[in-house]
Amino acid sequence: MRVLVVEDEQLLADAVATGLRREAMAVDVVYDGAAALERIGVNDYDVVVLDRDLPLVHGDDVCRKIVELGMATRVLMLTASGDVSDRVEGLEIGADDYLPKPFAFSELIARVRALGRRTSVPLPPVLERAGIKLDPNRREVFREGKEVQLAPKEFAVLEVLMRSEGAVVSAEQLLEKAWDENTDPFTNVVRVTVMTLRRKLGEPPVIVTVPGSGYRI
Repeated sequence: MRVLVVEDEQLLADAVATGLRREAMAVDVVYDGAAALERIGVNDYDVVVLDRDLPLVHGDDVCRKIVELGMATRVLMLTASGDVSDRVEGLEIGADDYLPKPFAFSELIARVRALGRRTSVPLPPVLERAGIKLDPNRREVFREGKEVQLAPKEFAVLEVLMRSEGAVVSAEQLLEKAWDENTDPFTNVVRVTVMTLRRKLGEPPVIVTVPGSGYRI
């Protein structure tokens, strides 16, 4: 899952990003609304964690732009105000969920994951395919009932492949979904991660390489 964190309190923004990355998410961070608009015009995000009171461009305007563009991106709006009227207003302009500050990080994680599941084709909380069971919330993977220990990026790549439900996923798409914008697009990190993931999942291999196209399960 790829997430954009938009928060002008830099310490909070960086802390949220670090926590989300530990949950095997690819995270980009910006600190104002203008930078947020620039990022959503370039990258595809599953979820935007959006502070409402932003400098340069207000969070409400960023949210309206996402809706206007017809993007599949889901918006979790943050605000220091806990007033019901503010929450209602945020939802009315297009936010998918609302979380007042201060918040428990575990709740933020749960809400981001819940929004990430709201794809065009609804998927269950626990993904199962080819004898593999992946639970994004618990960060657990099992193959034929045996737990498989994965590093965050390996987990992220497997989650993207599982969510594709048998469709081929290109290396570029994996790079887009499982790594942030600071990753060199010409690196072989995708190929190396897939190789390691195959080894950890064991025999027989479940990740198929489709020459010239990408990978699928």
